[in-house]
Amino acid sequence: MGGHGETGRGAAVRALLGLLVAGLLGGGQDFDLLIRGGRIVDGTGNPCYLGDVGIRGGKIAAMGRLGGRAARRTIDATGLTVAPGFIDVHNHSDYTILTDGNAESMVRQGVTTMILGEGGSAAPIGGRQGRPEFPADWTTFSGYFARLLRQGVSGNIGSLVGSSQVWTYVRGPRAGPPSPEELEEMRALVRQAMEQGALGVASSLSGPPGSWIDTGTLAAMCETASQYGGIYSTHVRTEGHGVFEAVAEAIEIGLRAHIPVDILHLKIAERKLWGRMPELVAVIAQARAEGRQVEANVYPYRAGQNNLASIIPPWAHEGGTEAMLRRLRDPGLRARLEDEILHGIPGSNWYNHYTATGGWEGMLVVSLSNPKYKQFEGKRMSEVIQALGGEPLEVLFELLETNGGSVPTVYFHHSEEDMRCALRQPFVSIGSDGAAVAAAGPLARGNPHPRYYGTFPRVLGRYVREEKVLSLEEAVRKMTSANAAKVRIYDRGLLRPGQRADITIFDAARVIDRATYEKPHRYATGIEYVFVNGVPVLEKGRHTGARPGAILYGPGKRAATASRPPLFPFGSSEPRPFRRCRVARCWGTLVRRTTGGTHADDGGRYYRRSAATDSSSEAGTVQSSIRSQSGAPIPLTFRVAGLR
Repeated sequence: MGGHGETGRGAAVRALLGLLVAGLLGGGQDFDLLIRGGRIVDGTGNPCYLGDVGIRGGKIAAMGRLGGRAARRTIDATGLTVAPGFIDVHNHSDYTILTDGNAESMVRQGVTTMILGEGGSAAPIGGRQGRPEFPADWTTFSGYFARLLRQGVSGNIGSLVGSSQVWTYVRGPRAGPPSPEELEEMRALVRQAMEQGALGVASSLSGPPGSWIDTGTLAAMCETASQYGGIYSTHVRTEGHGVFEAVAEAIEIGLRAHIPVDILHLKIAERKLWGRMPELVAVIAQARAEGRQVEANVYPYRAGQNNLASIIPPWAHEGGTEAMLRRLRDPGLRARLEDEILHGIPGSNWYNHYTATGGWEGMLVVSLSNPKYKQFEGKRMSEVIQALGGEPLEVLFELLETNGGSVPTVYFHHSEEDMRCALRQPFVSIGSDGAAVAAAGPLARGNPHPRYYGTFPRVLGRYVREEKVLSLEEAVRKMTSANAAKVRIYDRGLLRPGQRADITIFDAARVIDRATYEKPHRYATGIEYVFVNGVPVLEKGRHTGARPGAILYGPGKRAATASRPPLFPFGSSEPRPFRRCRVARCWGTLVRRTTGGTHADDGGRYYRRSAATDSSSEAGTVQSSIRSQSGAPIPLTFRVAGLR
């Protein structure tokens, strides 16, 4: 079940041939790969145990004590931990994987699946959005996913549709409530995204354009996604003063739209409120006790990343970046801007990064597009202000004006103790909020947040091994099955026979992050092997260059696909139990009688067989010709134990 990728006719034929070759010419090998003697942490949270894992055809074929079983390749995992591949439920690699599909910084953390999309997403593109920030040769999720499949990517990819992406498509960079016609257009865009494979709706509400989207509009978008089995993933409206109200709004949206809610990077990012995380998790726990489907995720750091432009009040952003920069240059607005930046806006729910961090020393500049200012990458804003001279706000405006209105920035705004409190909660999973980059090449620019390189190894090394905040089994559950369940992907996230072979093997005694705020471009250590769909992408800490990742489509796409006959009977992504016969071995499916003739059944989908080769009720080999959608005959051979 779940989200393994859709393939075209050519890929389907290759898969069929591969299965036939594996079945007929396997030379007596039980598995393609056998992982022996590892400590198995299966993703359920249950205690680990020593055992073996056999992989065949991209899936886990067997587990346990597999002595005497043969394989084309065997890995001795003695002293290593074997776990499901890590699922990053909050990832921003939408465009970096187009630059480098190897997803180096993620694969080297043990990540096998990246879930993309927050306020912005890779689609839809067009409408009133203006020129996109990144060049795109697609406008919809279908086009984006096709682009990824053409290029190839080392990990699996799923995506949510961003509420800000939908908002700007319909309204452009404008505040104010949408008209009924605009709201219906927004719902139609969400509907299209869900039918093309989006996993749900995501939002980022702390700044424009997300802060312009009212609760009712968000609920309407989510109600549409709910009809397709989607989720609502949200960066709440504020994580500072008003964080309790912001979490309550997220829960309310879930209630109105009948949709599960996942709160992104749960935190209290306001110094004056530090220490109140137990109260905040109690709010979520109470909602869960009342039957609400609400969960959260965290990253294991006490700093976040946003943009220097987020310090500018929301009203100044209306009309887009150029309009904002004109306002920064307007002497008549200078006094208002200064007052609101330094003191906030009384009575509003705007999250003010300046007041939250307590001053300029709580900000670290990530990257600057203007070569003149490159020397300040990785520096605190207090250091930049001192070096450039002048009033702090003059320096802030100068940086924004000379760098296209965008300066990615790390903000040190929440406490370690609060983060640990959230991390311990059973309904809180792990998500990086980072992107796939690399320590060399075009993606090694700037000074990104260390979570891009270190999130998952940091949990395993610091918070499991060193500080024992979590058990190893619970940490792995939070990285795997907990995240798979959130986005309704059920064929990954556990080590179980029949699951897709996304597997991470690591040295629990050595795994640790190495990236720091000052030197972030450092890969983690201790991740030994990573397999995606049974294919090695990391071997002894080295990337293999393989790109076997699939698109993990949401339930809306899967349901639409299930309603159409596949090109051939191996196309089912959600096989159901065999009916009408007992199968000894069957390359494909089974056969059954119907009133209209004999059909092959691949779990609910039927293909008319040639009447001349109708099967008997006796056991044995059945040879048949099954016609595809195009009418072309596809010869198949079945070995059936007998009809019933």
